[in-house]
Amino acid sequence: MTEDTFRSVEIERTSVGQYVVRNARGGSMSIGTGQDGSFTPVELLLAAIGGCTAIDVDHITSRRAEPTQFSVEVTGDKVRDTAGGNRMQNLTVEFTVTFPSGADGDAAREALPRSLQQSHDRLCTVSRTVELGTPVSIVEAAGSSGD
Repeated sequence: MTEDTFRSVEIERTSVGQYVVRNARGGSMSIGTGQDGSFTPVELLLAAIGGCTAIDVDHITSRRAEPTQFSVEVTGDKVRDTAGGNRMQNLTVEFTVTFPSGADGDAAREALPRSLQQSHDRLCTVSRTVELGTPVSIVEAAGSSGD
């Protein structure tokens, strides 16, 4: 991996079921089990899928016209399956995007379906990773068990 391709976050426990996730740029947010207002890991997964596609689509369409409405709803069903383990299924990303009247708005409306497809097929790293089923390795750092 090169510095250009490497991505990471650090997660620190603040109490039972409560954590702070930090990125290399200094951003942070709380995550937890859903007992308070903190995002759960599943909600973050949904946000990552929708946010990734939203960024792609926004960059492509807003070159033509500034949207008058741009919202994304990401839904799915959490399944507890003894055979396959816990997972999400029926993931759907629904865009509601409107553009102003006129030639620029027409150009943005025309670009919208193609930009959605481009994001899904090749641009959005998050949904591409989920759909391709990239393996995840879970490892214990050397010396992390204590004394």
